Amino acid sequence: MQLNADFNRRAVVHAADLDWTPSPMAGVDRRMLDRIGDEVARATSIVRYAPDSRFSAHTHTGGEEFFVLEGVFQDEHGDYPAGTYVRNPPTTSHTPGSQAGCVIFVKLWQFDMADRTQFSVDTRAGDYAPVGDTPGVTRLALHNDSNENVCVERWAAGTTLALEAPDGLELLVLEAGFTAEGETFGVQSWLRLPRGARMTVEAGETGAKVWIKRGHLARPPQAPARP
Repeated sequence: MQLNADFNRRAVVHAADLDWTPSPMAGVDRRMLDRIGDEVARATSIVRYAPDSRFSAHTHTGGEEFFVLEGVFQDEHGDYPAGTYVRNPPTTSHTPGSQAGCVIFVKLWQFDMADRTQFSVDTRAGDYAPVGDTPGVTRLALHNDSNENVCVERWAAGTTLALEAPDGLELLVLEAGFTAEGETFGVQSWLRLPRGARMTVEAGETGAKVWIKRGHLARPPQAPARP
């Protein structure tokens, strides 16, 4: 399967407008954003766990990164409420589920295969810092290495700023929203800009809170290798 698989073009999905698609596991549904591969895939999705649903135990051969959007995600390592960012690098394993139900934004098979750093961040308790000379923008750093930079940004109401993507950029709206080039981006709107792209955005009347990843498209994305 190939979905938004041309990484040289801008991609936009207003995921809140999509129907939920059942996964192979009962009680777990998803909204696919981009994908290269079948069930084992380089994939970006929004996944919904019904109450008392869970996946069977599995190992993340290519790594897993997710942000809890609603509810509480759970596994044997702990409980992760809405606002938690989690990185499970290659070779880690768990049995994910949710007693109360949850919704997560998740990226699979997109790690540096040498990365072994596993951690989580509760973004509700983070300290947001002003961003350089960009008034109205504050940032909470989540992860930074030679391959990518991941953060959450808050944009004050009416703030206009340029999104620069020298090595690609990906964004998910967490709260409120913004407009860009005549298009409105609300909660669960997802945007991917190719290398070298630039877009001017304006935060809405109540501002915007967004998850952003930069730099990760410097190398061509690939599908997982078959066993």
